[in-house]
Amino acid sequence: MKSTPALAAACLALFAALLAPLPAAETPVESGWISLFNGRDLDGWVPKVAKHPAGENYADTFRVEDGVIKVAYDKYPAFAEQFGHLYTLLPYSHYILRLEYRFTGTPMADAPPWAKYNSGVMVHSQSPYSMTVEQPWPASLECQFLAVGTTAGRQTGNVCTPGTNLVFNGKFTTDHILEATGSTLSPLDAWVAVEVEVHGNDEVIHRINGVEVLRYSHPQLDPREPSAQALLARGAPLQLASGHIALQAESQPVWFRNIRLRPLEK
Repeated sequence: MKSTPALAAACLALFAALLAPLPAAETPVESGWISLFNGRDLDGWVPKVAKHPAGENYADTFRVEDGVIKVAYDKYPAFAEQFGHLYTLLPYSHYILRLEYRFTGTPMADAPPWAKYNSGVMVHSQSPYSMTVEQPWPASLECQFLAVGTTAGRQTGNVCTPGTNLVFNGKFTTDHILEATGSTLSPLDAWVAVEVEVHGNDEVIHRINGVEVLRYSHPQLDPREPSAQALLARGAPLQLASGHIALQAESQPVWFRNIRLRPLEK
């Protein structure tokens, strides 16, 4: 058969297609995991900054850039104890939460010394809409994140208990901070993987970079603390079995990404 320019061009195109590399296969999503952050905006999240009403993202504290939730203070005239949190719209009870955090930049100059290089994620948190305007922290359990340079602790992954108490090693305790073991302070600008496994009121487990660093049980509201008193007066149960998840803003720029949740059976 006589060759024609059109036939020759078609043959060259077919040959090029055969030599071209195959497209990379997409990474499969892990079965059972739900993304809590869409990578584009704060849909599904509610900001609450102390001294401002729930839903107001004061000074653009929480923003999304390059697929990351960033806590930033470049629009603050001063920190002025305006502690903030970014809450899931929905509460959760039995689940595994995974996320990564990264401390970056410098803390606000007028922040309390202990708040510098300090952040965290709250679980079993009260709703942002149940908080007073002035309230700095929700009644909740905090998996605390600390970086090199902090004065707040010696490792990351501790538990802090604003408005709550818990049982540790079989004993009820009212200590505000229980220290993790087996972790270190994260360096500035390094991504750190966190996992919090929550079994309602039965047990909570903290893991840092895949290693268990703390576990405790039977979290409950603290009747001595004003935010807990207000919740109890409105009929909230003493024992905490569910609540919102909240990312913390405590004066230190910090980034969050890959925020995922896997529901667990009760």
